Amino acid sequence: MATFLYKLGRLAFRRRHFVALIWVALLTLAGVGAASAPSAGSSSFSIPGTEAQKAFDLLEQRFPGGSADGGTARVVFKAPDGEKMTDAANKATVEKTVAELSDGSEVVSVADPYKAHAVSKDGTIAYASVRYEVPGMELKDASRDALEDAGQQARDAGLTVEIGGDALQTTPEAASSEIIGLAVAAVVLVITFGSLIAAGLPLLTALIGVGIGVSVITALASALDLGSTTSTLAMMIGLAVGIDYALFIVSRYRAELAEGRDREEAVGRATGTAGSAVVFAGLTVVIALVGLAVVNVPMLTKMGVAAAGTVVIAVLIALTMVPALLGYAGRKVKPAGEKGKLLGRGKKAAAKAGGEEGEKAAADKPNMGTRWASFVVRRPVAVLLLGVLGLGAAALPATSLELGLPDDGSQPTSTTQRRAYDLLSEGFGPGFNGPLVVVVDAKASDAPKNAVTEVSDEIKGLKNVVTVTPPTYNKSGDTATITVIPDSKPSSVSTEDLVHSIRDAGTGITAETDAKVLVTGTTAMNIDFSQKLNDALVPYLILVVGLAFLLLILVFRSILVPLKAALGFLLSVLAALGAVVAVFQWGWLADLFGVQETGPVMSMMPIFMVGVVFGLAMDYEVFLVTRIREAYVHGERPGQAVVTGFRHSARVVTAAAIIMIAVFSGFIGASESMVKMIGFGLAIAVLFDAFVVRMAIVPAVLALLGKTAWWLPKWLDRALPNVDVEGEGLRTDAEAGKDTDPDEDRTLARV
Repeated sequence: MATFLYKLGRLAFRRRHFVALIWVALLTLAGVGAASAPSAGSSSFSIPGTEAQKAFDLLEQRFPGGSADGGTARVVFKAPDGEKMTDAANKATVEKTVAELSDGSEVVSVADPYKAHAVSKDGTIAYASVRYEVPGMELKDASRDALEDAGQQARDAGLTVEIGGDALQTTPEAASSEIIGLAVAAVVLVITFGSLIAAGLPLLTALIGVGIGVSVITALASALDLGSTTSTLAMMIGLAVGIDYALFIVSRYRAELAEGRDREEAVGRATGTAGSAVVFAGLTVVIALVGLAVVNVPMLTKMGVAAAGTVVIAVLIALTMVPALLGYAGRKVKPAGEKGKLLGRGKKAAAKAGGEEGEKAAADKPNMGTRWASFVVRRPVAVLLLGVLGLGAAALPATSLELGLPDDGSQPTSTTQRRAYDLLSEGFGPGFNGPLVVVVDAKASDAPKNAVTEVSDEIKGLKNVVTVTPPTYNKSGDTATITVIPDSKPSSVSTEDLVHSIRDAGTGITAETDAKVLVTGTTAMNIDFSQKLNDALVPYLILVVGLAFLLLILVFRSILVPLKAALGFLLSVLAALGAVVAVFQWGWLADLFGVQETGPVMSMMPIFMVGVVFGLAMDYEVFLVTRIREAYVHGERPGQAVVTGFRHSARVVTAAAIIMIAVFSGFIGASESMVKMIGFGLAIAVLFDAFVVRMAIVPAVLALLGKTAWWLPKWLDRALPNVDVEGEGLRTDAEAGKDTDPDEDRTLARV
C-alpha cells in the first residue's frame, strides 16, 4: 500500500492543476445540487420491531386521515391572579383564539378546552389541542405565524399564554461557538507549523471536504429522508478528521524535507507512510459509523452512513488534494525544525547570536515528546496505574446512568415550549405531558366493545394511573384508542414501569378475548427506543471492535497491541460517559457548559459514543503506534522505539487532539440539546483518549511488554498480507534506486 500511495502522492504533486480542478468541480456540483434541491422536512422517526411502532402503524391503517404523524401544538392558557378560566371574559378570549386557530390552512382539528374538559380542577389553567396535517418541521411559516399570533392576541387580552408541542420546532441554528472552534484549530496549526501557509492547508482541505459532504447530504436530504442532525453530525466529524488527516500528511512531508529529500520525493514518501496510516484510521471510523446499522433504527443508520461518507471524502482529499496543494505552496512550507516568518525570527536571532554550535545544540535538544516518552519508559508502572485509576474515577458517575429522550421538559426555561410544559404539569399533573396511547385491536374478538371495556377497567386498576379516557373507536368499530395519563413525568422510572404493566396486563386479556393490546405515544416510543439501543449495544460493540481488531492486527502485525488499543478505548469511553452523566444528569458545571436543565442522558448517547469515539480513538492509535513500530522494524530496541515514535509524532498527535477537541467543543453552544450533548461527549472522550490513554497508558504498556508487544504467531504472520504501513517497501526501493524511475512515473501519469 505504501508504494501505491507513494506513487499517487507524486502524481498528485505533478498534476496539481488537474487534481485541484477535479475537487473544485466536485465542490461546485455538490453546491449547485444542494441549492437546487427541495428543502428537506423532518426525518421520519421509526423504530422497526417495537410494540410502539406496531401500534403507530396500526393507527395509520385503522384510522385513515387521522394524521397520526402530523404536527401538534398545545396552546396553554392561565388566568390572571384571582380569576378563573371559566370567567366569561376569559372564556370568550379562549373561544375566539380557538376559532382563529381553526381557520389555518394546514389545521386538521382544534379541541375547544370547554368541550374537551381541558380545564384544570382549580379552573386556573386550560389548553387547546391543535393537530396539523403535516409533521411539525414541515409546517409553512404562515401556519407557525398564525399560531403565534393567536397566542399573542390572547396575551394582549390579559391571559398568560404559552405554546408547546412540535409545531414550533424548527431546524436548530448553528452556534457561533463553532466558528470559535475553527479559530482555535487555526491557532494550533499556526503554532505547530510556524507558517500561515502550512497551517492553512489542513483547514482549507477540511472545509472543502466538509463542503462537498454536507452539500451532497443537503441535496439528497428530501429524497432520502435525512434530518437536520445528519448534516450537523457529518460536519462535526468531517471537520475534525479532515483537519487531522491533512495535518499528519503535511507534518510528515516537513519531516521528509528535513531529511534532505526534494519536494516531490518528500510528498510521495509522506503520502506513502502517513497516508497509509490515514487510510487505516479512516477505515476504523467508517466501520464504526456504518456499524450503527446493526441497531436497525433508520435514523441512526442514515446518520452513520452520511458521516462515514464525509470521512471517506476527507481521506481521499488528504491523499490527493493535500499533495497537490503542497506543490502549489512550494518553498513556503518549510522543513520540520525550520520555522516560517511568523515564528522563526526568535530562532534565527538565537542561531545568529550563538553561531553554528548554538544552532546545532538547539536542533539536537530533545523535544517535549522525547522527554515525556523517556519518563514513561523509566516509570511505566506508576504512569499506567495513575492513568487507569484516573479514568476509573472519571467513569464512576456512569454507574448512575439514566437514559431517555429529550422532550419539552428539557428545554431552557426561556422557551415557550418549556413554560407550556410547566403550566400543564402545574394544572394537570406531571404525567399529563407524557400521555400513553393504548391501542386495542379487537378485530379478531367476538365482542370487540367488551374487550375494549375489559382493557379500560384493567388499566384503571393499575398503580400510577391518574386518568383513563373513554375509548375512541374507528369507523369499523373493531379498533379503539384509550389515553392513559400517568401520575409521574414522562422520563421517570415509574412511567416506564406503568408501560410494562399495561403490556403485561394486555397479554392476559389477549389470551381471554383474542384482542391485541398495544401501547404507543411519544413516551412509549422513547421507552422502546431506549430499550432497543440497550439491547443492540453489546452486539454492536462486538461487531465494531471485532472488525477493527482484525484491521489493527493487519496494520501492526501484533496481537497484544490491538488488544491494548481496544481496552484503552473502553476506558476512555466509560470515563467520557461518566463525565456526560456528571454534567448533563447531575448538573456538575452545568452553568459553564450552558446546560439549563438536567435530566436523563439521551438514549442514543452510549451506542453513539462507542461508535464514533472508537473510530476517532483508533486514529491516534494508528498514527502514534505506526511511528513506534516503524522505528522498531528498522532495528531500534522496544523502549528506544517508543521514544523515537514520540519524538516524531507526539507534537503532531497533541496538535491533532487539541484541534479535534476545539471542533467538537464548538458544538456545545448549539441550541439543540442532542447536539450539545454529542459535542461535549466527543470532546471529553478525545481529551481522555488522546492525552491519557494514547499519550500515557499506551507507551507505558509498550515499555512493560517490550518485544512481546510485537509478537505474532508465525502461521498468522504468513497468512496476513503485508500492507506495509511503515513504508519499508519505499526504503527498499530507495536503496535499489527505484524511487525516481521516470519511465514508471510517466506510465502512472498516463493512467
